[in-house]
Amino acid sequence: MSTSTIPAEAAVGRRVAFSHINDPKRTEGVITHVAGPDIKVRLDGQRSNLHLRADYEGLRYLAEIVPVSVLPMGRFQPSTQHAGIDYEYDGVLVVEFDEGDMAAITSDRAKAEGAVATYLREQAGIDDETTVRDELAELQLQWVVFEWQPEGAECDWLMNPAAADDDESLQVYYLPVA
Repeated sequence: MSTSTIPAEAAVGRRVAFSHINDPKRTEGVITHVAGPDIKVRLDGQRSNLHLRADYEGLRYLAEIVPVSVLPMGRFQPSTQHAGIDYEYDGVLVVEFDEGDMAAITSDRAKAEGAVATYLREQAGIDDETTVRDELAELQLQWVVFEWQPEGAECDWLMNPAAADDDESLQVYYLPVA
């Protein structure tokens, strides 16, 4: 296929199947933008686009054309369905941020300690109970909100400080980086 020709199938809303050239696993998505020989594809369950050539070898155009959904913005209540919120212990969500700080999403200190201790043992590989206890002693109760970031931002969402009287705020036990 000529690099100057865009396939007729390359249209906003077209469903596609994407795979990396060295990985045959296909993930479906939708074309969100077409500009010359370049397209943007948002894979299902993702908030950011892949920037691809319309004739990329690992791209298969599917028959279905759908409306491109608008990404949610603003505040949200976190769950394990959201990217980056992968761990839940006894009903308490635990998030580890890029810098190594953490948050247990609960207002109950005992539940937060149990969830963070389990996370430290199972995910961080900390076997020394003294270290676990020392970490738990650093937990700080905070009011926060979770907010979606625009497409293309460094991360999908942020946890930001909030006031206790903010209707959308919730309490977390925050563990700063030591």
